Amino acid sequence: LVIVRDMWLTGFDVPCLHTLYIDKLMKRHTLMQAIARVNRVFLDKPGGLVVDYIGIGTALKEALAFYAGSGGKGDPAETQQKALEMLLEKIEVVRQMFHGFDYMRFFAVSTSERLSLILQTEEFVLAKEHGKDRFIKESTALSKLFALAVPHDDALDLSDEIAFFQSVRARLVKFEGDGETDGKKSYETAIRQIVNQSVASTEVVDIFDAAGVKKPDLSLLSEEFLQDVKEMAHKNLGVELLKKILNDEIRARLKFNITKGKNLLEMLEGSIKKYQNNLLSTAEIIEELITIAREIRSVDGLAEKLKLTKDEFAFYSALEINDSAVLELGDDALKSIAREIADKVRKNATIDWTMKESARAKLMVIVRRTLNKYGYPPDKRQKAVDTVMKQAEVLADYWVEAGEGAQ
Repeated sequence: LVIVRDMWLTGFDVPCLHTLYIDKLMKRHTLMQAIARVNRVFLDKPGGLVVDYIGIGTALKEALAFYAGSGGKGDPAETQQKALEMLLEKIEVVRQMFHGFDYMRFFAVSTSERLSLILQTEEFVLAKEHGKDRFIKESTALSKLFALAVPHDDALDLSDEIAFFQSVRARLVKFEGDGETDGKKSYETAIRQIVNQSVASTEVVDIFDAAGVKKPDLSLLSEEFLQDVKEMAHKNLGVELLKKILNDEIRARLKFNITKGKNLLEMLEGSIKKYQNNLLSTAEIIEELITIAREIRSVDGLAEKLKLTKDEFAFYSALEINDSAVLELGDDALKSIAREIADKVRKNATIDWTMKESARAKLMVIVRRTLNKYGYPPDKRQKAVDTVMKQAEVLADYWVEAGEGAQ
């Protein structure tokens, strides 16, 4: 709660602000600016609530007539009634999506059972064709209409049910987006993202047990973890969980090794596309995602196997090593190229070098000379230079921040 008088009343901008209590006489632009504090769209909030303690109705109509060109027409009560009618229609649409599934028992069970029911609800939604997208769309619209219809009593009567839909939606939305993962902590984060945390709890609940997954003492992509996901009772949730974890893991690697990261991302996107086109069953997509997880583990171990540092391996990956003509150079030569390029690029990577044409040109010459020195195939050289330069851009900021680049 913030109490304001003048300055913040017209210059305070917080999009999530939803309620304004007015006990001060205002008019014209001051009044319009004041109520504008709560009219910013933010997430599920399409507008705000103005609570009038002093009587600004007439002044508000005059202000609207002057600034909005509406002639002062329009009745807030009528608008709220219309919003309520639309809310009642929309909640029926959402309810119909759960035909054959009794989600209302959510309100009569214990907290631990509620968590399990949230998972069952997500599974039910995900099992439907385009169910996830449809539910997110309709439940979002429902939330917006609810915000417009409150504090009407009929709208408030639906608040618990709408809160349930919002909880399910929040969990499904959590599967979207990118991020980096970090071992066991990320495992717990991933599991928490499929378990509803918005339900008030008065008891201790094991979120792993609620999710149907064993509590891990293992790395994120270990065989034990993958087996746990494979054996989850909620298969569609297992797919979503693996998709998110793999996406996060791959994008974390993409920030350091663009070649391997891109290859892994293409594998993931290809599998997901086949699944979305009904070319793979739920069980089959889980198997494909597990295969990709194993490939990530395999890639992670290659640098050590080749006796290369992490950045040397990134440049090694950029050298078109799967091309037959390049392979004729021999692995020792390719590793030598990678080591030399990594060393020279690091020494010449300065602050903002990517924006300086002279610095970029110098690095390109260094890369070309190194490739030529080891007899890199001429017809493959330009592509290798381009890829190596892109890789250098990815690593340059890291080196400079770590004090490893040129000063």
